[in-house]
Amino acid sequence: MNPVASPLAKTGKRAVGAGGLARQRIRRAWWMAAPMLVVLLLVAGWPLGRTIWFSFTDTELSRLSEQTFVGLENYIGEYGLLRSGDWWQSVGNTLVFAGLSVTLETLLGLGVALLLNQPSRIRTLLRAAMLVPWAIPTVVSAKMWSWMLHDQFGIVNHYLLMLGIISAPLAWTADPQLSLFTIVLVDVWKATPYMALLILAALQMVPVDCYEAAKVDGVPRWTVFRRVTLPLILPGVMVAMIFRTLDALRVFDIIYVMTSNSRETKSMSVFVREQLIDFGLVGYGSAAATCLFFMIALVTILAMGMMRKSVEKASA
Repeated sequence: MNPVASPLAKTGKRAVGAGGLARQRIRRAWWMAAPMLVVLLLVAGWPLGRTIWFSFTDTELSRLSEQTFVGLENYIGEYGLLRSGDWWQSVGNTLVFAGLSVTLETLLGLGVALLLNQPSRIRTLLRAAMLVPWAIPTVVSAKMWSWMLHDQFGIVNHYLLMLGIISAPLAWTADPQLSLFTIVLVDVWKATPYMALLILAALQMVPVDCYEAAKVDGVPRWTVFRRVTLPLILPGVMVAMIFRTLDALRVFDIIYVMTSNSRETKSMSVFVREQLIDFGLVGYGSAAATCLFFMIALVTILAMGMMRKSVEKASA
């Protein structure tokens, strides 16, 4: 009489087979991704490693081949980065810019996305028109707004004076009290469509049945938004905010074009460029670039952790 395998033994064999298949797929995926990882290592890893190495030397642009290892001198020395008032000013400017711009862009983007999510005959046209600010290159947008905000012949001051809102022309990009907030508003004008489209994509993934059930039950719109819509689109909103935060922390072009060397608006990226190119201090500039890199990496890790927790809380 042939022995009959127990159900437990059969289940164990199936589990082992499934595990082996999963490992085989993982190995195949790594082999397929290997060429891309090698290219990424060469394109990003090598320059990053060189930058970190330069940050521990006294390398200058005029003598790249002559360098001396100075350890942490560029970071914590007498004239090191962490003792530089200009560096901490640029850090503060960057954080203020990122905080204000991302917050405003998220709120405005959410409002625009909610409007575009409503049935309308011209919804497709509105979406296309909304993309125009985002499609314009940042340098072009910055230069265009610099002309419109010029204190002498800018169209913004012209109409504000004509309407009696202001009594004298404002130096939007030259006044230390206005310049950073002016740049924030220009960035909000440009990046809000991007946020709106990402949030709109999340809104369109919300099941229509949820809204129909709430309508039948007579639930107020604000309650529907707060209890149904917002929890379901929260992962998409968080992803959009992470992308924009990382982009805002490394902001360079809009600030450099509109205010150039202004201390009141100088971002960390502008500070790095100034040290590397204007002053030729490759070691010192590399230290600033390294700090910027690790700051963005830290923000990315924290943001991903927060997003994971919020998604788990929303799905609970």
